Amino acid sequence: MAVSKGIEQAAKVDVAQFRVGQAPMRIMTMALGSCLGIALHDPEARIGALAHAMHPRRERVKNNMNRAKFVDSVIPLLVERMLQWGARREKIVAKIFGGARMFDGFEGCRGILQIGDENIVAAREVLKDLGIPLVAECVGGRTGRTIVLDVSNGSVLVRHVNDTEEIY
Repeated sequence: MAVSKGIEQAAKVDVAQFRVGQAPMRIMTMALGSCLGIALHDPEARIGALAHAMHPRRERVKNNMNRAKFVDSVIPLLVERMLQWGARREKIVAKIFGGARMFDGFEGCRGILQIGDENIVAAREVLKDLGIPLVAECVGGRTGRTIVLDVSNGSVLVRHVNDTEEIY
């Protein structure tokens, strides 16, 4: 399958990391559970960025030196780095993935706003504040995802844990 081959050839982003690249690069991150995969893309410059953020807000965590670990600090960082690569701010669009409720079935977790939900809310807020349109999302649920950003066209392949795939 051609799509799967693209996954094998993609540059990897681990938890609490990000990467910026230019076409024809593909960037992937694996095992998005409650974490959020944030893909930004400038379609004209063909520059993209992908982050794998763990927590919604930097100020809530003592060990907060790594800006890529937090939704609210990694999004401005991605924009800043994309601009350094030649992207134009007004052309950047966003897609978000993950934010699952991984612990919904566990006793004591029902009805609690979980970190996946908080990650989704934080991303929507920060993107709105920065004026970056959120053009697609595949968030929530109870299972993990792997995603691959194709910097050439901004498409994001989502592979679910049951091996089904969708393109956003």
